[in-house]
Amino acid sequence: MKRFQPPFLVNLAVTSMLALHANSASALEISRLTPPSQVFATQGASSRPFISRFVQNQRFDIQATIKPDAGQTITQVRFLVDEQALAGNPTLVTSGLVSGMPAGTTVASLRAYSNKIAGEHKLTVEATQSDGKKISADGNFEVVKLIKQGNRAKNVIIMLGDGMGASHRTAARIVVNGYSQGKANAKLAMDSFPNTAMIMTASLNSIVTDSAPGMQNYVTGNKANNNQEGVWPDDTKDAFDNPRVEYLSEYLHRIQGKKLGIVTTADVFDATPAANMVHTSNRGNGSGIVDQYLDDANTTGLTVLMGGGRKWFLPNPTNCPDPAQCPSTGTFNGSSRTTATDYVLSPDIVTGWGVAAGKIDADRNLIGDFQSAGWFYAPDKTSLMTAPNNQPLLGLFSLSNMNIALDKIAGRRHTSTIVNDYGFPDQPMLDEMAAKALDVLDANSPKGFVLMVEGASIDKQAHNMDSERWMLDTIEFDRAVKVAKDYAAKHSDTLVIVTADHECSGAVIIGASTKTDADLQKQYTAAGDKTANVRDAVVGVYDAAKFPKYTLANDGYPVSTDPDNKLLIGYGANGDRYEDWRTNPQPIHDTQQPGEKFAPLNTYPAVNNSDSQATGAPNRPLRDQATGYFVTGQVPGDTAVHTGGDIPLTAYGRGASLLGGTIDNTDVFFVLTQATVGGVKGK
Repeated sequence: MKRFQPPFLVNLAVTSMLALHANSASALEISRLTPPSQVFATQGASSRPFISRFVQNQRFDIQATIKPDAGQTITQVRFLVDEQALAGNPTLVTSGLVSGMPAGTTVASLRAYSNKIAGEHKLTVEATQSDGKKISADGNFEVVKLIKQGNRAKNVIIMLGDGMGASHRTAARIVVNGYSQGKANAKLAMDSFPNTAMIMTASLNSIVTDSAPGMQNYVTGNKANNNQEGVWPDDTKDAFDNPRVEYLSEYLHRIQGKKLGIVTTADVFDATPAANMVHTSNRGNGSGIVDQYLDDANTTGLTVLMGGGRKWFLPNPTNCPDPAQCPSTGTFNGSSRTTATDYVLSPDIVTGWGVAAGKIDADRNLIGDFQSAGWFYAPDKTSLMTAPNNQPLLGLFSLSNMNIALDKIAGRRHTSTIVNDYGFPDQPMLDEMAAKALDVLDANSPKGFVLMVEGASIDKQAHNMDSERWMLDTIEFDRAVKVAKDYAAKHSDTLVIVTADHECSGAVIIGASTKTDADLQKQYTAAGDKTANVRDAVVGVYDAAKFPKYTLANDGYPVSTDPDNKLLIGYGANGDRYEDWRTNPQPIHDTQQPGEKFAPLNTYPAVNNSDSQATGAPNRPLRDQATGYFVTGQVPGDTAVHTGGDIPLTAYGRGASLLGGTIDNTDVFFVLTQATVGGVKGK
């Protein structure tokens, strides 16, 4: 599962806290200037690379933090671009700042600025304190020219396989298509796209990104800190007042009237879906995140929202911080709404960006509010399939994250009760969700749309080092990719990209089992050491790996994920675990589920003792402990982690030719805007 840090662990100082014009006799300094730049970070020693880049007319906030001399206050701040003072008075905030700021520290903000002139621009902040003393600092940013040419892409479909690196794609190809004498019998749908690029995935503050900036970097053109989406870091505690940058969805809706669709197999509050339109410095603030989906639909054009996460939409009249423990009846109310995670925006944001002010309301019936706003609500696959195409669509198919493809398929085959244990036996597959989203967007978006479709549990199950589950989620994702490609084949003005926000777990294909499944199970009870029996006697590398073969059922998924001589996966960024190479009968215990402390979910296994103890259930069974050998992890904790390696992107349709080489994730934004606003040579 994706991990997010609580607010007190978030590094809010990434854009440099350098003292400017400071000396031993003076504390007056400008410690932050946003948008981030190398000019400011190096005190003018370097102006490259451009950290902050925007397309023409894209909006963003300008902000500075100024610390006065002891006993003084900041009385005036103004911002200048290319030596010209910007209109409007910046909002000055001196309260609600992060700890450690000197008295009188002022955060000055100018909201929703934009610039139409392409090229490099100098940004200057000038501040005056109460004794008349002045200080200034410089930064820079770039405005990228959109070249008017050819035909525009009307629609953009972003297929996001969360955590999906090259090995995840390869493993899915082996399982679903197989190899013959070294040649793949067929390609995945995502393999058939004609253009390929390698994507550098770093966030603003780390070489290893989490999913919030991992997604938002694609759709803002700018870097964000880990755990943050649609904003830059600042020096206030409020998670919803950070300086904003305009999303692709907001930009294209504002200038072209395009609509937005968001589809995920995760909880819809999760980082990847939210990082397409929500502005917050804390990806964990669920109530405020989901409220913005509806409250700001007029600025993003949101027309389709599907996934899990019903717990944030249900009213919680008790405002219980731990819904599982609230009701005295021993049951849970299913809601995770709390006032602690809701939002209220400052007047300058509301006025500058034209967005809703928000309110603190744990008892909000958000499903009802969507319906009152004209949305059709689908709580399960059956209702989704009959949903009308001529109105906006909300689909919430579980309380938190949706079940994994392996378990959904097993539920449909009546070979497992996992989906029943979670309480949602009638969940759609991702390709079914994608097809319906395209039907609705096609009917409601005469000026085009942006659709993001996420295969979320490629990442979540790679975190859990559950190989078969992430492999089937990759197959499920590829089936959704085919839906997108088929749509684009019929609508030549559509651009489809398939990519990931980062790689997860350092997954690698190490080879294949040298045993039949029956013999593999015998190795568990054989006399001797588990490492010798389950690792040394089983793992086939090089020639011994041969070519694993899986048989597909009519539904397109493997009849069994435990065939003879099966594919074996290793991990380079794993936590401690036990490994027996067979499919785990249950996913691991999921703390994000509101009912996780109640039967039967409270009996689900943990990965290792760290997780077992952290959840307050030291007797929770450890996965594969009785049958597997112990694997020492490279990282502490109960899961594998994200890695910093480049990931592949493939593209199809109008504008695909603009993508290639090794590029930064932020560069993709400028390709998408060039294709949709500037146009593309040829068809």
